[in-house]
Amino acid sequence: MKLLNIFVILFFLGVVISPGIGAEAVPGNNNSIASVSAASTDISHADLIAFVDNAVAFAKANGKETAIKEFNNNESAEFIKGEHYIFAEDFNAIGLANPYRPDFVGKSLLDLKDANGIEYKKNLVSVAKRGNGYAYYVFANPAHNNKQELKLTYVEKVDDTWWLASGTYLSNMSANFSQESRDNLINFVEGAVKYCKDNGKDKALKAFNDKNGTFFTESLYVFALDFAGNTLAFPTQPDLIGKNRIDIEDPNGVKLNRDMIALAKSGGGFTYYIYPDPARNMTPGFKLSYVTKVDDTWWLGAGIYSQ
Repeated sequence: MKLLNIFVILFFLGVVISPGIGAEAVPGNNNSIASVSAASTDISHADLIAFVDNAVAFAKANGKETAIKEFNNNESAEFIKGEHYIFAEDFNAIGLANPYRPDFVGKSLLDLKDANGIEYKKNLVSVAKRGNGYAYYVFANPAHNNKQELKLTYVEKVDDTWWLASGTYLSNMSANFSQESRDNLINFVEGAVKYCKDNGKDKALKAFNDKNGTFFTESLYVFALDFAGNTLAFPTQPDLIGKNRIDIEDPNGVKLNRDMIALAKSGGGFTYYIYPDPARNMTPGFKLSYVTKVDDTWWLGAGIYSQ
């Protein structure tokens, strides 16, 4: 039996597969970045973390001013390794260092959107506030003539005033979602929220968990959790209902539920992660989800998969 199939079976049985302490993982091989999608990369998770760790250590040893100057040096031998480079921002997403985008330095980047309209800087700040972690977004790859490609970025806080990050491009992974598909996703989720408010929580959750109901198709369904990470609705994996999954990670270490909780609390929006696709026999695929809160106790969302 193939290794990936074993992971999927364990996932359905509720077994915790831990790439990190206390973290439940979506099926996949966590030893290589985005291995489930055959992404092309020459840097491992450990290498990416070590690269950022080294920059954080440099900043702490040499001071913020010296470190920022070095991180802005586009000929830095230590902090530029081909497509991999260090960039720095504060917790308001003011750019402090970026050797390939000097126009970012000194500007507020909080409302920047990627090619799919995702406000990715807000997610990076949220991850940095947790201390460290991973996030996806689409960005220009300087190694491929600034082609827009999916990027997995590792973020780490230096202190309470600023953070550093570096990423690796997943050049072979598709991350294209049309405006129409994104608009339809918003409408689907907002329709589910309206149903909640019109019919009450209990009736809504029953409807969301019904695989024969209005809110379920083979590839589109509503999932719902409370703000503590307890699962309330999950029609494709009903065994997960009632379980706390706040620290679940995708195969690349992205803490998708923590990201979605922070997003829902802030008013809602889009986020990326890798998750089993029910339309492809639960094969892990790259997913764009839209989430929003129902009230101050729980939230819901739905997602679409990249083809």
